[in-house]
Amino acid sequence: MNRIDRLVAIVLLLQSKRLIRAEDIADHFEISVRTVYRDINALCEAGVPVAGEAGVGYSLVAGYNLPPVMFTEEEASALIIGAEFVRQMTDDSLHKHVRSALLKIRAVLPNEKKEYIERLQSSIAVFTRPAAYQSEVRDDVMTTVQRAIVHRHVVTIEYSSRSESATTRDVEPLNLIYYGSNWHLIAYCRLRKDIRDFRADRIHGIHSYQEAFPIRPDYSLMNYLQQRYQLEKPLEVVVRFTATVARGLSQKYYYGFVEEVADTEHVTMRFIVPSLRWIGAWLMGFGASVRVLSPEPLCHFMHEESLRITALYAASQHLSASPVSVPFLN
Repeated sequence: MNRIDRLVAIVLLLQSKRLIRAEDIADHFEISVRTVYRDINALCEAGVPVAGEAGVGYSLVAGYNLPPVMFTEEEASALIIGAEFVRQMTDDSLHKHVRSALLKIRAVLPNEKKEYIERLQSSIAVFTRPAAYQSEVRDDVMTTVQRAIVHRHVVTIEYSSRSESATTRDVEPLNLIYYGSNWHLIAYCRLRKDIRDFRADRIHGIHSYQEAFPIRPDYSLMNYLQQRYQLEKPLEVVVRFTATVARGLSQKYYYGFVEEVADTEHVTMRFIVPSLRWIGAWLMGFGASVRVLSPEPLCHFMHEESLRITALYAASQHLSASPVSVPFLN
């Protein structure tokens, strides 16, 4: 990068942040701090209002902005492809905003680059692994959560989970992440007095307050996920499905599928999972069409759950232990 390009890029970097240190600018452009000082002086001499405070950092004077910046073909292409990933992998709550952003990008492109982008867009496609299920998130939930995270405002949510009826909670939004085919709000729940994971599609109502909550210096998203899902100790699971059932297992990707080996009658699959009970509940749904090969604790879980189911129906229906043919299940 020549110096003129770097000076423009430094202004863009300053424009994108409220405050930035000389060391961070140096790391970003892989230059020395002394060179950063010279570049900042050059910008000031050229009339760019850069404010600096020793030991704190640099910022642009409030109200100063560059005119609209032209995208290169490579930059516009990257945004188009990224937007296609968003369209394929997320829900409708983001789709319309992506379309609006792409229209604005096209609006600042010259005609020849618009033609380039149109040809590219008609020639690319993104195919992702099938989602285990599709969920829909209300637009106001996504918008309110994002603003609350940025401004650190408390929100009240109406939330329903599988294990309990709907509750109303005051929460402090910390992160919004996408995994397992769903958006998840990670927040401090004042009702439970702990960090909790809320699936966004189960938030049926939301209201933001002007009450600001303090930064939690002891909180880290990665530490929370590692503790919650035991990611530092991933577990290997090996199971054998009948070939017929294995052909329709699109959900296997959701449960940490790694690889499979097929023979004439069976398909042996390997999974890496955070919890044996989590994948065990899914495997139980396949009955005798699946057999756990390892680890041993999961075999015990499947056996114990099978005994509970057998006891439940034997006690209520006085069924015999001998297998019988049920016509409408054949």
